[in-house]
Amino acid sequence: MARIADRRTPRSEATLQADIRHLLLAGDFGLDDSVLDVELEAPAGRGRRIDIEVGFTVIEVKKRLQPGRALQEAEHQLTGYVRSRSQETGQTYVGILTDGATWRAYQLRAGFLALVDSHTVTAARPDGLALFYWLEGVLATSQRVRPTPAEVARRLGAASTSHKLDRAALAALYDEHAQSPTVKLKRQLWAELLDSALGTQFVDDPDLFVEHTLLMNSAHIIAHLVVGIGVKELQPQDLITGQRFDQAGILGVVEHDFFGWTTEVAGGREFIHGLARRLVRFEWARADHDILKVLYESMIGSETRKRMGEYYTPDWLAEQLVDTAVTDPLRQRVLDPACGSGTFLFHAVRRYLTAAETAGIPLDAALTMLTHQVIGVDLHPVAVALARVTYLLAIGHRRLIDQRGTITVPVYLGDSMQWRERRDLFTEDHIQISAGHNASQVEDWLHFPKDLLNEPSRFDQIVARLASIAAKPRDADSPPSLAGFFHRMKIEPADQPMILDTFEAMCRLHDEGRDHIWSYYLRNLARPVWLAKDENRVDVLIGNPPWLSYRHMPGDMQVSFKRLSNDRGLWHGRQFATHQDLSALFVARSVQQYLTDGGTFAFVLPNPVLDRDYYEGFRSGWYKDEVEPAAVAFTDSWDLRRLRPHPFPRGACVVFGDRATLSTYRRLPSVTERWTGRLPADARTWKQVEPFIHRERVDLAHGRASLAESPYKPHVKNGATIFPKLLFFVETGTGGPLGLGIGRRAVRSARSNYENPPWRDLPNLEGVVEAEFIRPVLLGESLLPYRILPPRQAVLPLDGPVLLTGTDPRLDHHPGLADWWQQAEAVWKAHRRNGRLSLAEQLDFRRKLTAQFPAPPLRLAYAASGMHVAAAIVNDPAALIEHGLYYCAIHTQAEGHYLSAILNSPALTALARPLMSYGKDERHIDKHLWNLPIPMYDGGNAVHQRLAELGREHCQAVAGLAFDEGMNFVTMRRQIRAELARHPAATEIEAIVTDLLG
Repeated sequence: MARIADRRTPRSEATLQADIRHLLLAGDFGLDDSVLDVELEAPAGRGRRIDIEVGFTVIEVKKRLQPGRALQEAEHQLTGYVRSRSQETGQTYVGILTDGATWRAYQLRAGFLALVDSHTVTAARPDGLALFYWLEGVLATSQRVRPTPAEVARRLGAASTSHKLDRAALAALYDEHAQSPTVKLKRQLWAELLDSALGTQFVDDPDLFVEHTLLMNSAHIIAHLVVGIGVKELQPQDLITGQRFDQAGILGVVEHDFFGWTTEVAGGREFIHGLARRLVRFEWARADHDILKVLYESMIGSETRKRMGEYYTPDWLAEQLVDTAVTDPLRQRVLDPACGSGTFLFHAVRRYLTAAETAGIPLDAALTMLTHQVIGVDLHPVAVALARVTYLLAIGHRRLIDQRGTITVPVYLGDSMQWRERRDLFTEDHIQISAGHNASQVEDWLHFPKDLLNEPSRFDQIVARLASIAAKPRDADSPPSLAGFFHRMKIEPADQPMILDTFEAMCRLHDEGRDHIWSYYLRNLARPVWLAKDENRVDVLIGNPPWLSYRHMPGDMQVSFKRLSNDRGLWHGRQFATHQDLSALFVARSVQQYLTDGGTFAFVLPNPVLDRDYYEGFRSGWYKDEVEPAAVAFTDSWDLRRLRPHPFPRGACVVFGDRATLSTYRRLPSVTERWTGRLPADARTWKQVEPFIHRERVDLAHGRASLAESPYKPHVKNGATIFPKLLFFVETGTGGPLGLGIGRRAVRSARSNYENPPWRDLPNLEGVVEAEFIRPVLLGESLLPYRILPPRQAVLPLDGPVLLTGTDPRLDHHPGLADWWQQAEAVWKAHRRNGRLSLAEQLDFRRKLTAQFPAPPLRLAYAASGMHVAAAIVNDPAALIEHGLYYCAIHTQAEGHYLSAILNSPALTALARPLMSYGKDERHIDKHLWNLPIPMYDGGNAVHQRLAELGREHCQAVAGLAFDEGMNFVTMRRQIRAELARHPAATEIEAIVTDLLG
């Protein structure tokens, strides 16, 4: 490795070629001379010779790759080799250019090479593993790779070379055929479905369509591999449409959906072959069922999952939840309305089949009933594809190859929330869907008798088989007879004319190139609406609904969310609006639509559901609605917040209940079951984690007797939202050897490791600004217990208490500030999440900046978040306070020491912690601590005076501590707490605070 990467050592291209060949044969690439030849100097026609050829990869080796003419000539040479091999074999080839240190992967696009990915190896410290994964992603030659979570993420995840190559190839294929009628139709239907579910949260973006196509095509291929079906001998059309599954009588696993366009356009066949070649490296038949969740999370970006509020459930928790909620699996119908990749479905299927075997039910009958008993719905097409495979894994290969009838996997792509209710799908006696207008502007309709939906598996078979017959070669003027079909499917004579009309419409759609995707669209769109019919509702709702925060919803979705929440008494509003999320409304609406009277539900939800004020409407159990009021009788809850490691990115809980009536509804009990413990990192099953979990009954904060608020609470304010920091916080310079003159400072953005995209990826702002607009600012990290660190500097357009913005003519009186503000506004407009706030409105959000004027001489400040409350006196009235701190005016130093002693005491943190908001832990302090009865300071009260004296002693002790330069503020706070715990005043402070606050 070191020799290959060392460009300084004299060497010939032949020597480098030989070293790279040795690396490929000696490395774990699945290559050897007897299995797959690695050829040196392979003939390429017209006297040319390829340096190294491995499978479907051509490697061109150069002594040194440098930008400019040499690189261009090497790329031109490689283009000829790749183009020649692709034409000779009809396969998609990849080209690699390398000098041992730099590795560049290329694909053909429109006959020319395009760079897809690159990798650099450092000779001094060569990272062999990193190069292995990069190269193996290109070569795709490894075999029998165990599909562990780590291997799947490394080799197939969004950062892998495999993914980049496949995505680039598919993007080029889409660009070439985007205007094809079949591609346009599929993208249109895909957009309509996701738009109906997500509103403006969904963006009809060609890149997103390409990403979904890649994920779905991958899922379809993996579905075959999971059940042992070889894919190398199958035609791409059969892989993507699931013909082999149809022949086996297993429907609804792989369908001809929005993403089957890859098999209908020139070049698609080669793309599918290449994709299958990369996926077949894994032994998918040995996959644990949760590997599909890993695949989903590694291929779908975290930002996309966050936007949709998706947090996936550990298997052990799903297993225990199903065992707790599904008490009679043979009689209870179970629905997961947000099934994701199918974790809850897996355990529900296993629980049903175990019960069926125990009861002696024949396998054929058990499988037929299973698809009626355990159902899943999700609005993300990739999640649905993976959930269907998970459903098969739960059934097991042994049962699938045994004697059984035709089965349909009942996992549907649909909108369980029904943001836009589709009651128009059903008439008095049939289900209908418009298939658009034909060339004569006549609208085609697909109709089916409504009674057919009472047997989901049979309905799905009818629709799928009609679509299959319509796609077969035939005389365009005489559609084939359906007599045999009517006989096999046992269609009643009264229903046959309607189905015949629908079949003729399907034939016309196919003949006109408008495809038979309508069958897929119909099956999936209809199912959530069908499940909401009174007679079709289920006995158990279970799952983990989307945790999409209100503040992350787009404007249109916020309007719908607020309306639906208001209708059901769930909207809290006021300053808590941004804290609310979709999960509570999702549960209320799912109960309203899908749960039968007396039915049971069990949902994983954000932990604040248990005791935060903004979930009070949900905890009440009564969800008023003019159309159909819903009520629940809550039965229990589990508090999972204290499990380590955290099973979710945010604190979680589980709530249980039953559907009730106006006379039987019951609010969430004020006692919960709290789980604590540290879980093994590799634990998958409930049996593995149960010994590590301690479960106890405890009171919830909202169930305790009301506490008297502190009289300080109305006077406490949050600091200003000075964000993004890139645009305001600065480092100052001298301005060079000549200086800048009086009153002007050279500034550039002060950067931090804590910045998030897109701001962290943007360049610095630089300029010369009038010194009066460079203000000291205290952040959360500026505050330690009893001590304030030096403030940061920020460019703020403040003229006294007045904010100067782009519309204020006074801004032009200060050219340096005006130039800086103009730069900042341009960056803000280009990269803000939405257009609701201008930069000035963001900076002075809720007047948190300008309300700090005039500043009082003394203030008490404390950190807005942290595992321990930290507070200190602010003596500088010129310092502005950022939103990482809260503050209030104080009248004397004694009052400041009194409050500092209370707020910095461990007793105060212990009392306030149950009242705090939290993500994973109780760390969002905000104003919750003022719900404790902290009394106003009284200089004539001996206890208050004593606390002030003790606080002053602690303040002096902290002032004498020395810290290493560059030490993190968290470490400094920890050292201070340790020092204060040893201080003689600590015990007395704890006793007084405990007695004072109860």
